[in-house]
Amino acid sequence: MLKAKCRVLATECWLLSAYSRIRYPDNVLMIRQNRKFDPRSIRLLIFDLDGTLIDSRLDLIHTVNATLRHLGRPQLPGDVIASYVGDGAPMLVRRALGDPEDEELVRRALDFFLAYYREHKLDHTHVYAGVLEALASICQSPNGHPRKLAVLSNKPVNPSRAIVEAVGLGPYFAQVYGGNSFPTKKPDPVGAKTILQENACHPREAVIVGDSSNDILTGRNAGLWTVGVTYGFAPQSLELTPPDALVDSPKELAELFL
Repeated sequence: MLKAKCRVLATECWLLSAYSRIRYPDNVLMIRQNRKFDPRSIRLLIFDLDGTLIDSRLDLIHTVNATLRHLGRPQLPGDVIASYVGDGAPMLVRRALGDPEDEELVRRALDFFLAYYREHKLDHTHVYAGVLEALASICQSPNGHPRKLAVLSNKPVNPSRAIVEAVGLGPYFAQVYGGNSFPTKKPDPVGAKTILQENACHPREAVIVGDSSNDILTGRNAGLWTVGVTYGFAPQSLELTPPDALVDSPKELAELFL
């Protein structure tokens, strides 16, 4: 069923892409490659979630500020909160509180944050435009063998899986792991290495795709190829930690793996 869906969506994606080229012939791709890899050799792609597949920025901002209001603290600007995202809910909450020494305060804040986010995680969250078409294209490799796709997020696993299913990403991903799925979070490579083992895949046959240095460092630590996306939450971090390839849109991401 998954293979058939991928083939159908890949065809639709190709037609849309061809139509786009006819209408916009000057639309030049801006893929930048620091280290080239052969797309035919890639059997597995591991994706970050927030800022890579989904735009969850507004729901995270609202949840953090709801937590601060609950504690009688002033709210923070959205851009500040967005810069705190990427290392999991506990670190996001700690940063929003100003890294206090009061661990009981952090615990109470985290409990409220998780409870609020559980109810509001889909208020505004959506898949980035072009992601579904890109996934449909990517899962069919040039050599005719379907690629495997997985999600590795630092967001807790239950909301990660719930969001993946709710926004229509579920058919593409056999594995969805979160920040509490393993003893350590990204950039520790344990999650990526586990996904490699479960798919019997060599590191040189796999790529990690993400919007922050956390994802790139995870890939390096696990021996994977790395791809950064600039449309996410932390593109500035990719300047200090350059990926093997850098793309500006889901369309370019799909083109990279043709």
